[in-house]
Amino acid sequence: MKKIPESHLDLVNGPRVAALTTVMPDGQPQTTVVWCNFDGTHVLVNTMRGFRKEKNMHLNPKVTLLCYDPRKPLRYLEVRGTVVEMTEDGALEHLDGLSELYTGRKPYFGECVPAEFKEKETPVLCKILPTHVTALDAGREKRVQP
Repeated sequence: MKKIPESHLDLVNGPRVAALTTVMPDGQPQTTVVWCNFDGTHVLVNTMRGFRKEKNMHLNPKVTLLCYDPRKPLRYLEVRGTVVEMTEDGALEHLDGLSELYTGRKPYFGECVPAEFKEKETPVLCKILPTHVTALDAGREKRVQP
């Protein structure tokens, strides 16, 4: 496992911009904006059962997450890793926590998206184990080595 440097933990613990890239069945990359946080070992993201990124992670667990602060565009964190677990257990609670972190509102179903989506969508908590980390702060004119 690669470490995420303390200097860049704020980027992976929201609410910053984060984009998750997965691999499509035909080998093409697919990138979507996500909410994320870090539990000290894994980067945690949430998706819905049956969504394209969820299907992609089942087929190929190798992913890349790029996090940055739009107010400091030359400071970013790239985490390449492997999805080591995808579970519905605790996923809704995790999603509600991310909703509160990113928007200041919860629950996710009812406050961020219409409540009736809860009947159609099943949250999935995805745990990503970092295998390569690049942390850059060009304003500091040096690469931060994790």
